Amino acid sequence: MGVLIFLAFLQSLTEFLPISSSGHLLLSNLFGLSDQGIVVDIALHIGTLLAVILYFRKDIVRMILLKDIHLLSKLIVGTVPIVVVGAVIHFCDIKLLRGATVIGLSSIFFGWLLWKVDEKAPCSRRLQQMSFMDAFLIGVAQVLSVIPGTSRSGITMTCARWCGFKREESARFSMLLSIPTILLAGIYTIWKASSGQMIMPPSHELAVAIVSSAIFGMIAITFLIKWLNKASFFVFGVYRIILGICVLLYFL
Repeated sequence: MGVLIFLAFLQSLTEFLPISSSGHLLLSNLFGLSDQGIVVDIALHIGTLLAVILYFRKDIVRMILLKDIHLLSKLIVGTVPIVVVGAVIHFCDIKLLRGATVIGLSSIFFGWLLWKVDEKAPCSRRLQQMSFMDAFLIGVAQVLSVIPGTSRSGITMTCARWCGFKREESARFSMLLSIPTILLAGIYTIWKASSGQMIMPPSHELAVAIVSSAIFGMIAITFLIKWLNKASFFVFGVYRIILGICVLLYFL
């Protein structure tokens, strides 16, 4: 049970904070904690999905009622690139580079990029000013998250900051963009797993995984939004550089 709670904590933190899940999961491999089966993985993703839906419930209701067509249309445009690239990777059976070297170098480079872009870019635009081109560019940036160590949240926030959006607005759009991304990734994972025999853990363990990841996800989102209202991405960029260096030193 303690392992499930730790994995929920790790999943939630690395899903929403721009610190890269791949590097942390690689390090957790050392303790045999990252592979608990496909069903548990799906449960953890359901929990993080619930967290972002609950936190942004007002925005989501407004979009469902078509009272915020502007934001809804931008999220749709931002989701298209990852859907297209994901389909190409699947149907063309493209094998992506993985391993400690890729994760370490990606963490260092994209951590540095987040730090520098956040430091240099203007910080004035709000989501109401987002154009279709802005949304598309952020969606294209999200495609880079297929490279282990990049961080989906990190690269989308980096691109949003490069486009001049405020830090908290960049985080808000990145997290809302995670809803269709997590949902589609979960459906794809279930579809792939359905061809084989899935080992079902006890229902109470799945409940713990979902509830824990939802709670930790809410905490992570709340922390990041409050942090970015008064501070920068600097600490996250530096942390990722250190993480990447640790991965390289330990595994190479």
